[in-house]
Amino acid sequence: MEFPRTSGVLLHPTSLPSRFGIGDFGEAAYQFVDFLANSAQSLWQILPLGPTGYGDSPYQSFSSFAGNPLLISPEKLVRDGLLPETAVQYVPNFPANEVDFGPVIPYKLGLLKQSFEYFEANGTDEQNESFASFCKEHTAWLDDFAFFMALKNHHVEQNGGVWNTWPKEIAMRKPKAMKSWGDKLASEIRFHKYLQFLFFEQWLALKSYANEKGIKIVGDIPIFVAFDSADVWANRNLFFLDKEGNPTVVAGVPPDYFSETGQRWGNPLYNWKKLAKDNYSWWAERLKMCFILADIVRIDHFRGFDAYWEIPSEEETAVVGKWIKAPGMAFFKAMKKQLGDLPLIAEDLGVITPEVELLRDTFEFPGMKILQFAFGGEQNSEFLPHTFTANSVVYPGTHDNETVLGWYQNATYPEQDHIRKYMGIDGHDISWDMIRLSHMSVSNMSIIPMQDLMSLDNSARMNFPGKVGGYWRWRFTWDSFDTFVQYRLRDMTEIYGRNPSTPSTETENATTE
Repeated sequence: MEFPRTSGVLLHPTSLPSRFGIGDFGEAAYQFVDFLANSAQSLWQILPLGPTGYGDSPYQSFSSFAGNPLLISPEKLVRDGLLPETAVQYVPNFPANEVDFGPVIPYKLGLLKQSFEYFEANGTDEQNESFASFCKEHTAWLDDFAFFMALKNHHVEQNGGVWNTWPKEIAMRKPKAMKSWGDKLASEIRFHKYLQFLFFEQWLALKSYANEKGIKIVGDIPIFVAFDSADVWANRNLFFLDKEGNPTVVAGVPPDYFSETGQRWGNPLYNWKKLAKDNYSWWAERLKMCFILADIVRIDHFRGFDAYWEIPSEEETAVVGKWIKAPGMAFFKAMKKQLGDLPLIAEDLGVITPEVELLRDTFEFPGMKILQFAFGGEQNSEFLPHTFTANSVVYPGTHDNETVLGWYQNATYPEQDHIRKYMGIDGHDISWDMIRLSHMSVSNMSIIPMQDLMSLDNSARMNFPGKVGGYWRWRFTWDSFDTFVQYRLRDMTEIYGRNPSTPSTETENATTE
């Protein structure tokens, strides 16, 4: 589907200010929505909201359906009568400009455990009814997820709690083991259901606030799921695994712009033939949840729906592999029939074939344009704005790229010269030059990373594809944020016709006449 001409900002909630060491759904999130509204923005793009696993990456989650409890606001719990005020009076001196996951995770989980115990002892009838109703509504995924997390935490000393290292009977979900472990871990299972209850209550309230302000949430769905997840443990037959539960083949991409050896993601691959037998029902439920949590959803690695890079699990890099055909057209026809309109954005970067373009265009999914990819190489690059079509989304860069300032500082002289000549600039305000180029393009949606609004260098980079450790940590503070940005962004948004509430020139002229 084609979207109206709008603009927005890319910022994951973990990057918001908070005294609890990681951004959350508290007051700063509402302030950020107000900033978007006051800047005439219509979109807030986030990264996947799931509970993070290995390397703290939101693209390696313990569940495709659950939310990340680290995003729950302790201050909102206090206001809602779900945590005593004394619990948040003294907070460790966490760094303000990054998430130090090591100490943050046990601290936040400790607060959430206190909240659960307080709820169990003091929860009102209304709160208990809301919790019970939530558990009943989401039982299809919640029961497996909460059980998985309780088991994982119990076995954490054994290889980090990865599910296929558990005792075989429970790893393979034998009925007697499920019953005995379920009884043994009943309280812990209820705790993880409670965390999801809190997450959904707080996030959907924040999303509703944004929607009321005219702002749509752009979510993100990784095409693949993490091996160490409730998704795989509860649905082993949908993936290529051996009898011990180990992946036989894994996902990734061949050598490309980002890496000479490609990217070996390690995710297990779908058995699409088995998925097709029940009309892709697991995927339909997954997308339904995405459309509950967001208004528009970006599908990461969209090309994997046409063909995916299959890597033998024993290979250490992605150099050795082969392209395998995926269901493509049949899949999206089934999703459209079951779900109706699909407000999706196709992440169509990398090696894109005519077949992938046909799949994208048949369903009118907008593709992505990255301005950083446009300069220094071919003078007629498809990432140069004069080549764009309207049904696309343009970014100066994404969470996987350098910041604009960092990119420009690291560019070669010929690259910098190309940039300056193309835009007619001297490069002294390169971040905002690129924001202007993005906004003035014909792409229906222009989305700017928060770091570029703040003209930050690569010290604020969010991720480096293929590298593990030290990423996903960046945060900002309101003290470091120049409030003039709000007015500058609003002016630029209105000049280039991206504010839906501003009448078009044609309408104004007609009224004047």
